Amino acid sequence: MIEIKGVSKSFEDVKALKEVTLRINKGSVYGLIGSNGAGKTTLLKILAGVYQGDEGKGYMAGQEVFENVEIKAKVIFIPDTLYFFSTYSVRDMANFYKNIYPTWNQERFEKLKTAFDIDINKKINRLSKGMQRQVAFWLALSAMPEYLILDEPLDGLDPVMRQKVKNLIIQDVAERNMTVLISSHNLRELEDLCDTIGILHRGALILEKELDDLKSDIHKVQVAFKQEVSGPILQDIPVLYEESRGSVRLFIIRGHKEEMIRQFKKHDPVILDILPLTLEEIFIYEMGGIGYAIENVIF
Repeated sequence: MIEIKGVSKSFEDVKALKEVTLRINKGSVYGLIGSNGAGKTTLLKILAGVYQGDEGKGYMAGQEVFENVEIKAKVIFIPDTLYFFSTYSVRDMANFYKNIYPTWNQERFEKLKTAFDIDINKKINRLSKGMQRQVAFWLALSAMPEYLILDEPLDGLDPVMRQKVKNLIIQDVAERNMTVLISSHNLRELEDLCDTIGILHRGALILEKELDDLKSDIHKVQVAFKQEVSGPILQDIPVLYEESRGSVRLFIIRGHKEEMIRQFKKHDPVILDILPLTLEEIFIYEMGGIGYAIENVIF
């Protein structure tokens, strides 16, 4: 289990995190999303033991992470900006990981050569950005971590390699009960991987829910009526967004689906469609609800 308890972190006059508390169950995949500058990378680095919070602490398996060699041996952090020793080949870096991580699995490293198809004698810093990211996953998954922390993990990978990496992560979660924390702006990919989503904004965790619950709580409704409806259509149901497209009205609504449908049907609609919402749409409308909305800008 991963826990963050009341963590705050400042850099000079910028407060990156403000009393953030969250819990990630073992064997789950947690997606951390948020606006630019929300503090996502700072939070990941605290959990990886790179930073220490000014207040509060990060824990894994009940132990504080910062300066804890035993716990760090079970954690791999793949940052947005990768770093490898400048003269090291893939083979050299694999030997380095082998000496650092007691769970290193040489047999798996050899098997993953087929998936990544990169010459192990190549200097890593001479590889393309996408191939360097493949090497990072190759090494990470060969180390068999209990906890995998990823910051924009699939950036630079082609679609085929993205799917390979996602399949490998899912396999390790299913077979080894690995716990994964992912921060990404590619919300479509998080939908494929995550079971829980947390939204961070301006250093504070504003929402945390299982993905299925998040989707079941927010609804996109397309409705049209035989005649103009006077007064409010919905009572005591939060409307996150509303627009008219000719005679058809579009609503984004939070609340119980059955009650929402009941209230619409009172006005005898000729069209009443419940449309699927993507995680990206949910994020946009949730952020709009706290004042971080899309504006119509004309240049």
